[in-house]
Amino acid sequence: MYKSLFQMGCTAVLLAIFVSPVMAGEVTIVDAVFNRGAVTWNASVTLRHADTGWEHYADAWRVVDEQGNVIKQRVLYHPHVNEQPFTRSLQGIEIPTDVGVVYIEAHDKKHGWAKQRMKVELNHVFGRGKGVGLVPRPQGKGGD
Repeated sequence: MYKSLFQMGCTAVLLAIFVSPVMAGEVTIVDAVFNRGAVTWNASVTLRHADTGWEHYADAWRVVDEQGNVIKQRVLYHPHVNEQPFTRSLQGIEIPTDVGVVYIEAHDKKHGWAKQRMKVELNHVFGRGKGVGLVPRPQGKGGD
């Protein structure tokens, strides 16, 4: 009995070591903060993804409007295997004053654009914006 429990335990450890990198899921958007400069907006976006190396890592995020039109995109040029979650910024985002909501969408090399995106509510009077939660990303938009 102890031998079979030991074998099961070893099998579980081996599966965790060898299968979990393969099972890394989609990138998750953890947070988004927007600040308006004199003319344009700056965004800091925090992502979480089980990067495993050059073949599978979070490689981009973008700001889109409610219709899914890309306003600006941030390319991530290398994996962040030992830096999770991680935050990257983007400056010079041009958002018209009549737009009160934008979305952050994230991409990884294996799964493409994540099924969830973060809704960001903008306050043009105070020049601030904050992610308010994840919502489903409409399919068929922006290079599925």
